[in-house]
Amino acid sequence: MRAAPVVAIGALATLLPALTPAAAAAGSRAGTTAITVSTATTVSTTVDALERYTRQKPHWNRCGAETPADLECATVKVPLDYSRPGDRTLDVAVSRTKATSAQDRRGVLLLNPGGPGGSGLDMPVWMAPELPDEVKKRYDLVGFDPRGVGRSAPVSCGLNGDELNWQRPYKAATFDRDIRWAETVAAKCRAGNGAVLPHLATRNTARDMDVIRAVLGEKKISYLGYSYGTYLGAVYTQMFPRRTDRFVLDSAVDPERIWRGMIQVWAEGAEPAFTRWATWTAARDETYALGRTPAEVRATFWALVARADREPIVLDGTALTGDDIRAGRPMFFDVAYAAETVARLRDAAAGRTPSSSGRATPPAPVPPSFIPVGTGTGTGGGAGTGTGASTGIATGTSAGAVPADNMDAAFWSVVCADTRAWPRDPERYRRDAIRDKARYPLYGDFASHIKPCAFWGHGSEPATRVNNSVGALILQNEWDSQTPLVSGQGLRRAMKGARMVTVLGGQGHGVYGMKSCADATATAYLTTGRLPAADTVCRTPAAGAGHSPRLPLPTPRLLPGGKARF
Repeated sequence: MRAAPVVAIGALATLLPALTPAAAAAGSRAGTTAITVSTATTVSTTVDALERYTRQKPHWNRCGAETPADLECATVKVPLDYSRPGDRTLDVAVSRTKATSAQDRRGVLLLNPGGPGGSGLDMPVWMAPELPDEVKKRYDLVGFDPRGVGRSAPVSCGLNGDELNWQRPYKAATFDRDIRWAETVAAKCRAGNGAVLPHLATRNTARDMDVIRAVLGEKKISYLGYSYGTYLGAVYTQMFPRRTDRFVLDSAVDPERIWRGMIQVWAEGAEPAFTRWATWTAARDETYALGRTPAEVRATFWALVARADREPIVLDGTALTGDDIRAGRPMFFDVAYAAETVARLRDAAAGRTPSSSGRATPPAPVPPSFIPVGTGTGTGGGAGTGTGASTGIATGTSAGAVPADNMDAAFWSVVCADTRAWPRDPERYRRDAIRDKARYPLYGDFASHIKPCAFWGHGSEPATRVNNSVGALILQNEWDSQTPLVSGQGLRRAMKGARMVTVLGGQGHGVYGMKSCADATATAYLTTGRLPAADTVCRTPAAGAGHSPRLPLPTPRLLPGGKARF
């Protein structure tokens, strides 16, 4: 008598995370989802309303006159609020290149470059040269701009140059000004986007991914996500474990640290990188002349910081204060690049013309269609984000429609809406910044200082607790400036069915496609589904050498300019 209703309710329960945000959040926190007759009725009604989205037939067209002929684009409609699917909708821009072998095709490989706020629409183009033929034979490569980003209903806060500068060191004299900055950014974002902001959260982007899955006619999706994209992928595995196929999570975010803790881990991770750099550089005193011992190298660096605080050092036409130099902490994860840069700073401070030693290889430039490297200290692209218009990609949105501050607006929208753990008391930020500058002298006060999230409204749901046994492959460099090794280890703890490959000696943000020793493992997983029997390590070539492909990954701030992102 009761078997049929139980089966029906069970089927509806598999859809619950996608359809009812409040219930899904409660289930995520408790680890279970309680189903009642009234809940099942509500879900059934919402399922019917969602059919207009899952049964869409996308109209694929060439993305633009300047794009490869095999790159197709379409627009997929999704609900702004999944608990009210009959109300306002958003357009999500999607792209694809088809698998090169119809006979070997397995399905789709969704791609995400990180951010939050990074455009993924042109990822099939940028990834294709770096992916093995065996992978491209089996998968359609599918890119998309997450909601609020690029060509997917882009958000804007109307931020000016000073408001884009979020890397602010703590100083008692400027603390009140920094509070006003954080308040202003939050207020301008709220005024410009209103009711949209609470729904620009990772959980909803994961739901959008599942709509894309349904629209493409796939029972499951495979996925390759970098940086912030690892968190997005992890949230998808938590919400849709039965629709998760082969997930590669590259340069991983610790879900227990979102998002203030992930900014603070930049400071924590910078100190061992700085120590390693000092040791490496001291062993090469004949080349860089920065000190014969690690202590002498460290002293040289901090003397330059003090000198720049008294009088800025002009390097490559940019006047750098000591705080600017400290904000360049990602450079210490590339020991050769950092040694050359500090030597050039020393020469500039002494009035000599800095020259390159020719020994260091700076990180490869980001493709102009993703995030242009700027000259300021902010996270955003004041000159434009380059999220599609520069490559001629069109999806029904007018060219040039991406706001100049879109990356920053999307970044704050996600990191502030994803979690309710941001402190609200400005004095908490003051205390933490003072404490962490003492703990982590390079970047501690930057990381713990006040952010706009202190004045942001709550997102539509609490944070997702990632705690599952879904199979996935986590890739992690030992020396990653944006998602340090401890962050990748945190994701591994949360995903008990995953396996992790740690690239010993690996430096930089991004592993797969970088001709890493981990590439073979990732390719084997994507093509066969076999994970390593246990977590494993491999070793990269010596620091300062190696391959630098043009992957669509965010570029950390180096010197004198650039942008930091997850």
